[in-house]
Amino acid sequence: MKKDDLGFKLEMRHLGDELHPIRYPGKGLTQLKITQAVSEKKARKWLWIGLAAFFALQVYFVQEMLAALILFTGVFVLCAIVALVLYLVDRAGQWGLGWAGHQARRGLTLAEDISKKQLRRPRSEPVQ
Repeated sequence: MKKDDLGFKLEMRHLGDELHPIRYPGKGLTQLKITQAVSEKKARKWLWIGLAAFFALQVYFVQEMLAALILFTGVFVLCAIVALVLYLVDRAGQWGLGWAGHQARRGLTLAEDISKKQLRRPRSEPVQ
């Protein structure tokens, strides 16, 4: 048995698979459960595994965000193309209606001019 800094007697006992120090104060037994110290190599190994998992999740998250960005960009481009086509059809329709209205006015003007003219030739005999 050894004595610690506080004057307690310490004894190491196997309880299951772990070692536990048992402290003996003046009265009775006091059990302290301390897990076996993990070696520095194991700690570094698990640290690297944890960091790799964290970065893998971050890379996966970034890949998912980029995929969503590409999909939404494609959908936006399709909607923009549809809107552009509808706009161009509307503008073409307005131009066509304007042109048709101008031609209709011109046709009415010509029809009016024709109706004011005499339909028979001058110096022709009147029809009986």
